[in-house]
Amino acid sequence: MLASVNAQRAQAGVGALSLCGTLTTAAQRHSEDQAAHNSMTHTGSDGSTLGTRAGRAGYNGWTALGENVAYGYTGVDSVMTGWMNSSGHRANILSSTYTHVGFGRATSGSGTEYWTQDFGRSGAC
Repeated sequence: MLASVNAQRAQAGVGALSLCGTLTTAAQRHSEDQAAHNSMTHTGSDGSTLGTRAGRAGYNGWTALGENVAYGYTGVDSVMTGWMNSSGHRANILSSTYTHVGFGRATSGSGTEYWTQDFGRSGAC
């Protein structure tokens, strides 16, 4: 997914993002939470926001955060196509504000895949 995100950014003349371990932890935990509850949302089942989840994962000191979520896509290519065809998701992927990214993917008991991209700047990776 990192290669796909950075290819889209390169086409738009935007610098590459660096994979960030703490954002990956936050994104993975959120995808797992969504899959466990069969609910696609930016709010965690415990009421958490992206900022709360990023902090719990250790991404502290950030100056910007963004998140893309999706479900039902069966692979990186299809979810990236969906996000790039959505203005808000596309804006996150192509934003020059962000320098870090983390990814999550989890499958629900019924087989539905839940995806998360967490974007940030200036946090601890």
